[in-house]
Amino acid sequence: MLATGEIPGLLGKEDKDLIPVQCKTIYMKEVGQKGEDPPPSVLWQFFLNRVKDNLHMVLAFSPVNAKFRERAQKFPTVFSGASIDWFLPWPEEALISVSTKFLSEIEIDTPDSIKEQLTIHMGKVHQMVGNVCTEYFQQMRRYVYVTPKSYLSFIQAYHELYDSKYKAIDKEEQNINKGLYKLAEATEDVNAMKDVLKEENAKLDIATEATNKLLKELDIKNKNADIKAEEVNKVTEACEAQRSLIEIERDQANQELQVALPFLRRAEGAVKSIT
Repeated sequence: MLATGEIPGLLGKEDKDLIPVQCKTIYMKEVGQKGEDPPPSVLWQFFLNRVKDNLHMVLAFSPVNAKFRERAQKFPTVFSGASIDWFLPWPEEALISVSTKFLSEIEIDTPDSIKEQLTIHMGKVHQMVGNVCTEYFQQMRRYVYVTPKSYLSFIQAYHELYDSKYKAIDKEEQNINKGLYKLAEATEDVNAMKDVLKEENAKLDIATEATNKLLKELDIKNKNADIKAEEVNKVTEACEAQRSLIEIERDQANQELQVALPFLRRAEGAVKSIT
C-alpha cells in the first residue's frame, strides 16, 4: 500500500469494473473535459490517486525492540516511503505542558497558584521516575520503560483518585454540616428553654414571695388563734367549774325539795279543805 497505493488481489474483477463507473462523475467534475469519455484505465488510475491522497496510515514502532531492525530490513518502504517522527523522551517543559493541559480539564478545588505547582510537580515526578529506571538498569541490568503513555496513565490515575477522595470528603462535609446544623438547632432550643426558664423562675420568685408573706400572715393568725384558744380553755374550765357547782347545788335543792314535798302536799290538802 505504501509503495504502489494498492494491494494486489484485494479487489475482485467485479469491483474493478464497478469502481471506474462510480468514479466517472467525480472525474468529470475535477479533471475531465466536456464531451470526454475517459477509458476505464484512466478512471482506475484516478481512483488509485484519490486513495493515495486521502488514505492516511500511522504506524507506531518502539526502537527498543529488536523487531524494529528486522522490519526495517524486510520492509524498506516503511521507512523510505513514509515520514518518520522520532519521539524522544519528553523534556520537563513538555511534561509540564501536558499536565497543564489535562489538569485544566479537571475541576480541582484549589487556587490557581497551587494548581500550577501541581502541574510542575507531576512533570518532575515523571522525570525522576525515568532517572531511577536508568539507575536501576545500571545496577541490575534490567530494563524498566517509562513512556509518555505511562505519564498519561499517571495523570489519569491522579484524576480518578482525586475525584473519589473529593466525593468522599464532600460527603463527610455534608454529614458534618448536618450535624452542625442539628447542634445549632439544639443550641437555639436550649437558649429558648433558658428564656422560658428565666420567665418561670421570675414567676416562681413572685409566687415564693407571696407564699412566704402568706405563711407569715398565717403564723400571726395561728399565734392569735393559740391565744384565743387559751382564753377559750380558761372560760371553758370556769364554765365546767361553775357547772359542777350548779350540779351540787341542784342536788342539794332536789334533796331539800324531796324533804319539802310532803309538807307542800299537806298544805295543798289543807287549802283544798278550806271552804
